[in-house]
Amino acid sequence: MNINWQNHQAERLNQLPPYIFGYLAELKNQAKQQGVDVIDLGMGNPDGSPPQPVIDAAIAAMTTSQNHGYPPFEGIGEFRKAITDWYKRRYNVLLDYNSEALPVLGSKEGLSHLAIAYINPGDIVLVPSPAYPAHFRGPILAGAEIYPLVLKPENNWLIDLNTIPEAVAQRAKIIYFNYPNNPTTATAPREFFEEIVAWARHYEIMLVHDLAYAELSFDDYHPTSLLEIPGAKEIGVEFHTLSKTYSMAGWRAGFVVGNAQIIKGLSSLKSNMDYGMFAVVQAGAAAALSLPDSYIHQNQERYRKRRDFLVAGLNELGWNITPPKASMYLWVPCTVGMNSTDFFMNVLEKTGVVVTPGNAFGEAGDGYVRISLIEDCDRLQEVLNRLKKAEISYQPKCLVA
Repeated sequence: MNINWQNHQAERLNQLPPYIFGYLAELKNQAKQQGVDVIDLGMGNPDGSPPQPVIDAAIAAMTTSQNHGYPPFEGIGEFRKAITDWYKRRYNVLLDYNSEALPVLGSKEGLSHLAIAYINPGDIVLVPSPAYPAHFRGPILAGAEIYPLVLKPENNWLIDLNTIPEAVAQRAKIIYFNYPNNPTTATAPREFFEEIVAWARHYEIMLVHDLAYAELSFDDYHPTSLLEIPGAKEIGVEFHTLSKTYSMAGWRAGFVVGNAQIIKGLSSLKSNMDYGMFAVVQAGAAAALSLPDSYIHQNQERYRKRRDFLVAGLNELGWNITPPKASMYLWVPCTVGMNSTDFFMNVLEKTGVVVTPGNAFGEAGDGYVRISLIEDCDRLQEVLNRLKKAEISYQPKCLVA
């Protein structure tokens, strides 16, 4: 008997767009099998190891027998207290670690499970385009009707609330958003946060802010937390991840803070879906959030050097990129006349360099690629050398293969 179980999978899976990072992995493996020295600047997968104090804390926790049992659903107190202490130190925001902070298995899991906890089939969810895929994939799995908020370069990639029809705003249940932004690297002024809080309070819409790049900022820029805004905690939550800042992507350590009732709903769902984060990981995560600012500054400097190096090199090849104030990416327009997929394939085939096509983040991302700053400058120089040799630049004359 040969049953094709793909024909039996839930319709919710058929509603999802193709997962570009799985496709990228296939292409990378094919290139490597052909002997290509692949330089992967696709996923935002930080290089290097976590800081030594994080590893030491995890090793110490590993030797405690009680840490090998089921952890509390709501997370261990040490980690939740470290989360709320971090918010007080960074943003002067006071949170109750017993009810307003919850560990999640990376922000991707938390963002998606939040959608399942609060969205009924047919509910309208407002999602920017382009956006981090979990912002629209989670709601799709929950049966949401996605209303895309098209981000435009002429508006500095900020959400324009005035473009949302009144009928849509009246029906919308949740809005996902993310500044500093992935993939566009855009940052939002405090005034924007004040505006979106007032708007959401008026329409009684849940605000879900993804602050994944809180500590990857440069040039004296300090990102705004949603929870700094008066009234935000009445209607919103904010997610954060330790993946980027502390090179802990594989640990799957993140958290959500904010409205206690919203968090309680997510916690209720998670208690039926998983057994929480391994206590050893939580001990390491608590140590990370307690690190001195000197570590953060060193990490920022590492990414700033990469940013400046690659921006300068790409600009020599014809681009006109302004260094982003935050995140670990560059958002780069494709060679004139090419869409994201064509440009991505052209770069991969001619140079062995992997970037992420912008349309992986939604239709409004077409015409751009995202480049991750996850290699040191010597490797980035090799990227620039290969682009130059392949005559790939931001000039129309380079369209000829």
